[in-house]
Amino acid sequence: MPSTERNAFLILLVAVTIGFGWIVWPLAGAILWAVALAIIFRSVNQGILRRVDGRATLAAATTTLLVLVLVLLPAILIAGFVSQEASALVRRVQAGELDLAGMYRRAVEVLPAWLVDTLNAAGLSNLPALMERLKSTAAQGSKPLANQVWQLGQGTLDFAVGFLVMLYLLFFLLRDGDALMREVRRALPLRDAVQERLFGRFRSVVRSTVKGNIVVAALQGALGGIALMVLDIEGAVLWAVVMAFLSLLPAIGAAIVWGPIAAYLLMTGQVWQGVGLIAFGALVIGLIDNVLRPILVGKETRIPDYVVLVTTIGGMTLFGINGFVIGPLVAALFIAAWEIFAATKARART
Repeated sequence: MPSTERNAFLILLVAVTIGFGWIVWPLAGAILWAVALAIIFRSVNQGILRRVDGRATLAAATTTLLVLVLVLLPAILIAGFVSQEASALVRRVQAGELDLAGMYRRAVEVLPAWLVDTLNAAGLSNLPALMERLKSTAAQGSKPLANQVWQLGQGTLDFAVGFLVMLYLLFFLLRDGDALMREVRRALPLRDAVQERLFGRFRSVVRSTVKGNIVVAALQGALGGIALMVLDIEGAVLWAVVMAFLSLLPAIGAAIVWGPIAAYLLMTGQVWQGVGLIAFGALVIGLIDNVLRPILVGKETRIPDYVVLVTTIGGMTLFGINGFVIGPLVAALFIAAWEIFAATKARART
């Protein structure tokens, strides 16, 4: 191919690639989770494929149905249950069944004088006055309410579309993923050894990050919820799910929930309950994060814990829930690419 024609074709290739990425970007989350689930359940699909005599379509459909029944539907049901509990908690507060003002006042009374003075200076020591300020702010911002309702409905529609697209892509990735990967690797201008290292790191990070973080989050949320139920904390299931979600942040996640609850118990005179929750949170919930997470996440990815923490927080800041996969994934590929570059440079010197 002449150089002019080759350059023109490369420009066209870059342009259509950017255009393609721009078009599919609204569904990037659905595509990410379809790829992640396809990688995680690939071995399951391979096992089913052997049992159905190599009928790829039947195996992919069966695996997709298993993912839907065993993973996705339970997650949706839990989300619905938590939404109902949160709504019930709000209704109880509005009806006056929960005396938040009294609880807040009792907590302030046991604080040190300097801290009370600080709260007074900030206007935070009087909960009823604070609530009135929040109501006034909410009233000022309620003018575009119709627009907010429309956005909520649009968000629900986007979720439904993304969910269906994810299932659709999952089926085809399970069925045709190996052939698609061969075509991608054939088109990339990289040596086979480099491709194998990068794609191997990609697969290991996705498997360990998704499976490991979800297992850790589920265990921490469940144990935290049980502890709150034993202590008769209002909305224990809701807080358990919040703990599970925040557990996606290594080292600090679940403590964001049980820490303030324990502090409140101590400040309101429930010393043994507060001390017990602190001990349980530090020794049991924290032990899961300190022991199980490195085994499930860090061991296979070979990423330092501090890098996992920083990239997870950064990823979730930029990409929301998808960031807990994207952050460590970018970090792993960054480390792998620099390792390959360093090894190549070292070979060139010799």
